[in-house]
Amino acid sequence: MKSFSILFGLGLFLTSLISNCTDYMGAPKDKSGGKMNFEVQKSEDDWKKTLSSEQYRILREKGTERAFTGEYYYNKEKGKYYCAACGAELFDSNTKYESGSGWPSFFKPASDKAVHSETDTSHGMTRTEVVCARCGGHLGHVFSDGPAPTGLRYCINSVSLKFKKD
Repeated sequence: MKSFSILFGLGLFLTSLISNCTDYMGAPKDKSGGKMNFEVQKSEDDWKKTLSSEQYRILREKGTERAFTGEYYYNKEKGKYYCAACGAELFDSNTKYESGSGWPSFFKPASDKAVHSETDTSHGMTRTEVVCARCGGHLGHVFSDGPAPTGLRYCINSVSLKFKKD
């Protein structure tokens, strides 16, 4: 009976662990814990057809690109940054700054409704994930060590962005 209890407990633990991992990999959750509905809805197969393998890994599987390797990290041109998955306007170059983090950094989104933030407890730490408000694509994370006027640092993967020059 003791062996059964241990195995049963281990089974519950593994089920919980797997459930938490798959929840993390899925779409962002709303305030009540349900999956958020986005204006742009596609099956994962459709996203795979639409995005490059690297874009899919970052935007849909919540990956990240290596620091200092992103296409827009060093970009100093004036223009707007759009979601690489759905084309929604996300950031303006006037809010981009050099944070030294290795990823393009912005102190605010293009509008209050451009991005959603979500608590991310992966990798043994608590961070705030940033997703596109239109399609739910993973963009990066936001931190509270940015410059005035917001004090925020939106640390965004270049792969999740498309830039259009003014």
